[in-house]
Amino acid sequence: MILSIASGKGGTGKTTVSVNLALSLGQVQLIDCDVEEPNDNIFIKADIEDSQDVNVEIPQIDPERCLSCGACANFCNFNAIVDLSSGIKIFPSLCHSCGGCKLVCQNDAISWKDKKIGHIRRGKKGNILFYDGLLDIGESRPTPIIKSLKYQIRADIDTILDCPPGTSCSFLEAVNGSDFCILVTEQTPFGFNDLKIAVEALKEMDMPFGVIINRDGIGDDEIEVFCKKEGIPILLKIPYNKDIAKLYSKGESFIDCFPEISKQLVYTFNNIKMMVT
Repeated sequence: MILSIASGKGGTGKTTVSVNLALSLGQVQLIDCDVEEPNDNIFIKADIEDSQDVNVEIPQIDPERCLSCGACANFCNFNAIVDLSSGIKIFPSLCHSCGGCKLVCQNDAISWKDKKIGHIRRGKKGNILFYDGLLDIGESRPTPIIKSLKYQIRADIDTILDCPPGTSCSFLEAVNGSDFCILVTEQTPFGFNDLKIAVEALKEMDMPFGVIINRDGIGDDEIEVFCKKEGIPILLKIPYNKDIAKLYSKGESFIDCFPEISKQLVYTFNNIKMMVT
């Protein structure tokens, strides 16, 4: 099973649920898809065994063959290519490597070159297979790194994807193809508002999902009323506890200090697995 763990906003406890679930299960593949701010390994403490660069292809213009017809610039919906009086100008950070510019070029003046945008890492902690990735500073496209991480998914072991927060392209890329998605939320106005946005996104994707309420008890029952009205299962409530926050601030999991929550996470995982298989 591929299980995505996501949230409408940052700070709701998505990583807390991901790493503590992985540690509670013991034998699982954990992939940190939050490549702009990966922090799962602060808690997993996996031994990193390998690292590889992630490259994307960007166009380069042969000035001797370019006719300055502007066909490539007219085609590019991302404004990565601009037709200036001085010639064709390429903005690599805007390029999505779709290949359309090369297809419409009338004189075969466009070729490809690799550009490094980040890297992914592989490691292990006991029976936990761990992967994460990091987008290079100044780069704006996390999705190619997320795709590279998802290529590592194995069919012979359950996989947890710790997804980027929010509902942007990186979130959509991370959850796409999962068997189930857990949305982690909190009882705050921002948490509720962003939960509703994430719910709408998953409905558009026709993705089965449920909700975990973290820091239960800090607000009202607005989220529970909403979930009941929408027919969304509340899978688990993790109570508000300062000791959990203290452990988090030290980069430690809570499974040893709160074994009952660890057991509930495993029970929730097994129930989801029964639902989707």
